[in-house]
Formats: sequence, structure tokens, C-alpha cells
Amino acid sequence: MNLEYAHLIPEDFHPESKVWIYQCSRMFGMIEALKIEDTLNSFVADWKSHGAPVKGFATIFFGRFIVLMADETVATIGGCSMDNISRMIKSIEDEYKVSLLDRQTLAFVIKDKVELLPLQQVQYGIDNNFIDADTLYFNNLVMNNEQLKNNWIQPVKMSWLGKRYNMLGSVNV
Repeated sequence: MNLEYAHLIPEDFHPESKVWIYQCSRMFGMIEALKIEDTLNSFVADWKSHGAPVKGFATIFFGRFIVLMADETVATIGGCSMDNISRMIKSIEDEYKVSLLDRQTLAFVIKDKVELLPLQQVQYGIDNNFIDADTLYFNNLVMNNEQLKNNWIQPVKMSWLGKRYNMLGSVNV
């Protein structure tokens, strides 16, 4: 699985540009992804905050993650703009019968595939050798462009989950 993605992020966005990542409960099909990309492109083209155009970027990575980015050096994102993001994400959820807001399900790269695991089952994954300290984890908590490029996909041991590892390699979740 090719995990290179940083080159797909526009270079003209400030490192502190705000990022939102929405993880899908399943892979989008090709036709779905193309339609959603159209929705995202339309949203970004019309994105405004307090009447000012937002310099934005939106795409789908790995067929499963919707990534939105706003360069707040151009226009600060306000409450109404956040409401618009929420409405768009909810409309995608409704139209494609998916969940994009479940923060209790984590994504890992296991056997060259993106696999989802509920937070409550992480210990099971470790105990059964599906997950170890070097397993790649999608840290959807990244907040800005720089973090997206450098810290989104990282070994479990380097993520917030890694802080829960004890010396025996188990996780206290």
C-alpha cells in the first residue's frame, strides 16, 4: 500500500492552516468517491467565512478519509462556516449511508490495508498480534497542515496511543 500523500497537499497553504479529518466507516466506492470529490470541490469553491472567501482544500485520501483544510491567514473560520462543514458532512453521511463522525473507531495499516478497530478492541488487537508498537496508525486528531503532513500516519508508539503502552507492550485502554 502506497502511503505517500504529502505531495498531494497544496504547497501554498500556511503550515498552521486548520485541518479536519473525517474517517469513513467503510471504503468509498470509486463512483461514490468521484461524486463526493465533486461535492467537496463545490464546497471549497463556495466556502465563505463572515462573507470572505476561504482559501480551502478538500479531498479523499485512501478511499476512506475526507480531509478539509482552511488557510486562516486568508480568512478566519467562524461558527457559521463550521456549521456549513457540519451540514456538508452530515449530507454525505445521509446520502452514502456511512459514519464520518465516529471518534471511537481507530484506523491502522494492517497487512497493507486500512483496517478499523473500535477503541475498546485495541487491547484484543495487541493480544492477538494484529497491532504492535510499530503498526501504523492514522492520527485523525492532527489539527493543522504541518501536523497532517508529518504526523497523520505514524507508528502507534509515537501516537497518543503509545503513551498508554507499558513495558510489556500492552496498552491500557
